[in-house]
Amino acid sequence: MRRSSELDSAPGLHTDARPEATPRGLRALCSPATLTGSLTELAWVGAHALLYPLGTRTEALRPDAGSRRGAQPAAVRALFAADPLAAQVPVVLVHGLIDNRSVFAVMRRSLRRRGFASVCSWNYSPFLRDVAQGAADLGRHLDRVREQTGHDRVHVVGHSLGGLLARYHVQRQGGDRRVDSLVTLGTPHRGSLLAHIGPTPLIRQLRPGSPVLRELDEPARNCRTRITAVYSDLDQVVLPTTAGRCDHPDLAARNVLVRGVGHMSLPIHRGVLDEVATTLAGVRDGTAARHLAAVA
Repeated sequence: MRRSSELDSAPGLHTDARPEATPRGLRALCSPATLTGSLTELAWVGAHALLYPLGTRTEALRPDAGSRRGAQPAAVRALFAADPLAAQVPVVLVHGLIDNRSVFAVMRRSLRRRGFASVCSWNYSPFLRDVAQGAADLGRHLDRVREQTGHDRVHVVGHSLGGLLARYHVQRQGGDRRVDSLVTLGTPHRGSLLAHIGPTPLIRQLRPGSPVLRELDEPARNCRTRITAVYSDLDQVVLPTTAGRCDHPDLAARNVLVRGVGHMSLPIHRGVLDEVATTLAGVRDGTAARHLAAVA
């Protein structure tokens, strides 16, 4: 059964069985959370523009030499108490459209501080024209990561289009054999109305009801990858914002709503960072999220 959660703009994870509501109207747009989120988005977009040139090359995989269990803070040890080996599973970060690994500058550092030993980012071609091709390229990169680390499976965190490439890979190309958990951030699982203004072949594939998205609606029985879709009610790119949910009867998908967080701010938001860490560590309750507050 699919589960839903609500992640407030304040740090912390709040699981909730209620269906998510996305408030609209002038009152919602003028709320303190929305105004704060909008200002944070503007500030991060400016900072990201400065970091962008530094992220043009794919990051080499460098395991963290300081990840020995005895040297870790107590909060990190608590996060991996149920499965100490989970900290060693490689984490691959995949950026969105017209972007690069610089968008994960904060998340990469955050995951390493939280005890994940092998975290790297993958840059795909800015001239990518097809979701299936990008997904296949991702699969080859994951194979290289597995070969370098000696692990059979990896975790993937995808922002925006990066999440859709990863989902296509695990769902349509057998990638569930190598991807243990997939976390998508602001990914247009059901497309985006904004894609109607884009003329390129790739952007046309992101329109609601496109052949690629209809293909992802097809049965995906026995898909072994655990999927968590984090989406925001303030997403300016995924429209409507509920299109960021992953709703498929055959996928073990968990949808997490964040409020007052812009599209580009998702990879740096404190609550989202906690959600990603607890998900990849295999933790599903709010206890680990509280432990993580001492680490960040």
